[in-house]
Amino acid sequence: MSADFSIRPMGAPVAAPVIEPAPGAARHAVPTHLPAGKAVVATEPALSARNDPRADDSRLSRQVAIDRDAAAIVYKVVDGPSGYVVRQYPDQARLRTLAYLRAQDLARQSDARRDNGEHTDVTA
Repeated sequence: MSADFSIRPMGAPVAAPVIEPAPGAARHAVPTHLPAGKAVVATEPALSARNDPRADDSRLSRQVAIDRDAAAIVYKVVDGPSGYVVRQYPDQARLRTLAYLRAQDLARQSDARRDNGEHTDVTA
């Protein structure tokens, strides 16, 4: 058995079949007669709904803040009129976790300094 795992072409290349798009088939279809309420009509491309996340970007503002408890920079996308946070990185759960871990580290460093005698009270 070979230890060579490279992929090599085998044989002659295969030509992919060309499939005619659906609008061509729709032009040759048999017309149907339906009432106006049940008929399906193709919409104009300009009138179709857009699935563009930047379509209503004028209301959104980008903000950068510093969370001192977590010692992290927070990036937010905020809806202007309502003040609702649309996106945030890092999210609130991660910020709380970072703040907790930072508090644990600071407490451990404080205990280590106290044990080393760095903060010994020398006043009488």
